[in-house]
Amino acid sequence: MNAPSLELTSAESASGRLGISRASLYAYVSRGLIRSFASPHDPRQRLYALDDVEALAERKARFRRPTAAAATALDWGLPVLETSITQIKDGRLFYRERDAVELARTATLEETALLLIGGLDEGAFRLPSRPPEGLAGPAFGPHAFVAQAVRLLSAPAPKEARSAEVAAILRLVAAAGSGADPGAVPIHRHLASCWNAPRAEDAIRRALVLCADHELSSSAFAVRVTASTGASLRNAVIAGLAALSGPYHGGMTERARTFLEDPGRPPGFAFRHRLYPEGDPRAWALLEGVPLLASDATTLKAVEAATGEKPSIDVALVMVERAYGLPSGAAFALFAIARTAGWLAHAVEQRGQATLIRPRARYVLAQEAPTP
Repeated sequence: MNAPSLELTSAESASGRLGISRASLYAYVSRGLIRSFASPHDPRQRLYALDDVEALAERKARFRRPTAAAATALDWGLPVLETSITQIKDGRLFYRERDAVELARTATLEETALLLIGGLDEGAFRLPSRPPEGLAGPAFGPHAFVAQAVRLLSAPAPKEARSAEVAAILRLVAAAGSGADPGAVPIHRHLASCWNAPRAEDAIRRALVLCADHELSSSAFAVRVTASTGASLRNAVIAGLAALSGPYHGGMTERARTFLEDPGRPPGFAFRHRLYPEGDPRAWALLEGVPLLASDATTLKAVEAATGEKPSIDVALVMVERAYGLPSGAAFALFAIARTAGWLAHAVEQRGQATLIRPRARYVLAQEAPTP
């Protein structure tokens, strides 16, 4: 494997940083914990990804200090929950052992929801549902979309079987972005029609599948906390929508659009996703075959040439929006509609565990405000 554009270090340095022997270093490499590359100067010498070495050193330090491990667990730290829904491994995303990129080649969001949630009637999304009440046209942008989706989800609803309830929730969130009732039409086809973008139909389908879930994201954690209290599936999804709207989560699409509209300015966000050091596979799977705007293609090449960074899914969603002339803010709508499938899976899984998520806080004295 050729060395990518990342910082590498020698075996001696890596072993010293970790406080281990060369044999242990090679064992970590064989287990996939540290990436190894041939030296460009001496093919007989191996070099090691410094990011991996430092991440492993930090992890080992946390295990030695339980208090520190607990304090950092909620900040990209040690795993805090068990799930059988989604796994991110070796730079790839899996939905219940299925490669999400491969799945996105042919699957619909509805089929992906059935896979993620499990135990549903396979005909759930072919059943008729009640048209949404209080729909006031499509809503775009984090604030407007979430406000409309919450309004639709908060309307009185009849008691339904689990399959019908899940289908209704997914359709309601889709209706927030389309301004119309999807009925039993596949959601990607419904959105392409309502947005007057038939050429974008397949890209919309792939976007919905690729964004359906992403392990324990901030919004998924909010959903699980809410579901653990015994709250309804609708209210759990509302919690996810609220978390997604923030500028450091789904709202990142707005920051990506601002950058693409004026790429001469500093981006103000991370172009890449930190869980994918060698590139977000969802982004490249989504952008495959998309007729990018010339300016966006130029920006993509310029950023990668200057920094070695490849685009995250947030950037890819906005590029798709711009390529097909979708409504401004459609990128966030796609993200939210897609992620609803994953949220429902997390809510159902969490409720099945029958445990309340209630972490403890470590009390510290507040600093006094300075005297004016």
